[in-house]
Amino acid sequence: MAQDYYTTLGINRNASADEIKRAYRKLAMKYHPDRNKGDKAAEDKFKEAAEAYEVLSDADKKARYDRFGEDGLRGAFSGSGGGFSWDDFTHASDFEDIFSNIFSNSIFGDFFGGQATQRRRSASSARRGSDLRVNLKLTLEEIATGSEKTIKIKKYKKCPTCNGQGAKPGSGSQTCPACNGTGEMHSQSRSFFGTFISVQPCSNCNGEGKIIKDPCRTCSGSGRVRESETIHVTIPAGVSTGNYIPLKGKGDIGPKNGPSGDIIVYIQETEHELFERQGDNVMYDLPISFTQAALGDTIEVPTLSGRARLKIPAGTQSGKIFRMRGKGIQSLQGGTGDQLVRVWVWTPTNLSKDDKALLNKLANSSSVTPPEGGRSFLKNSDRF
Repeated sequence: MAQDYYTTLGINRNASADEIKRAYRKLAMKYHPDRNKGDKAAEDKFKEAAEAYEVLSDADKKARYDRFGEDGLRGAFSGSGGGFSWDDFTHASDFEDIFSNIFSNSIFGDFFGGQATQRRRSASSARRGSDLRVNLKLTLEEIATGSEKTIKIKKYKKCPTCNGQGAKPGSGSQTCPACNGTGEMHSQSRSFFGTFISVQPCSNCNGEGKIIKDPCRTCSGSGRVRESETIHVTIPAGVSTGNYIPLKGKGDIGPKNGPSGDIIVYIQETEHELFERQGDNVMYDLPISFTQAALGDTIEVPTLSGRARLKIPAGTQSGKIFRMRGKGIQSLQGGTGDQLVRVWVWTPTNLSKDDKALLNKLANSSSVTPPEGGRSFLKNSDRF
């Protein structure tokens, strides 16, 4: 029994071109043989949907089908004399778009014969060299303002003997007899789609299209040698662990003068003895004595750019944080962070007899008795 193409696609006779394509796409994805291995019924539905789409997506064929049914299509397809033929499928480009979600590589340009355009992979002898990874350790001082670094690495460079050609000087190369210089090997098979052409790099010449009879003795025919090289890297201020700096074209050169890979410089921030990084700010813990906290003082503290003086007001509580503006790390987005100084009142542990006598006398004074604790104390404490 002849199928009704509109029923097959699940659409009405007034469906637009986009609706026809969407309906076919849905069915094709559902019944594709690669998703229904060994399911003959699914394969049949896939073919029926493809046949319906071939007719309804062509304005001329659709008009004749709407007017005369399948009788109006007789003679419209070459090859079989009537009806639908895979060899005359005229919408390979639509198939390629629809099935790009099924296959990682588009193969439908090679599936269909007739008017379909066959796709071929272009083989190139210019194979790219490898990327190289370099882990670069930086101190907070280097990160704070940026720095210049010199790195020594080993990498593949152009062979000086053959100038990267791979052949012994004066010998040259010849066309690969296996692929006739194309760098490709084609194999052909048939499926219910039609003819399938598979293209692979030529194994005889590794896809280069040429072979070397007399290889260079310095590089053994690869066109490159491994040597040391010194590279200069500019580190912007504000980087952190996990950031990386790509050096384009500074990696291994490809075989036989292929393009060079990159060097990827990965940043590793070393732990600092004095400072803890907090974004673009740095935290420094400063121990002070009871008398400094009670009476106040001016103290010299270290910073990332040298030493600086910090005023401690009288009555400073332990845990108080002071902000030294602009003493932190330059930001990648601009501006500079601060240095945060957190003071801790140090409790002496080795008191003399006279020290103890003084403290005992002081202990009797109501002015040194702390207030009650709890949330009210923390709430009223100025920590910044």
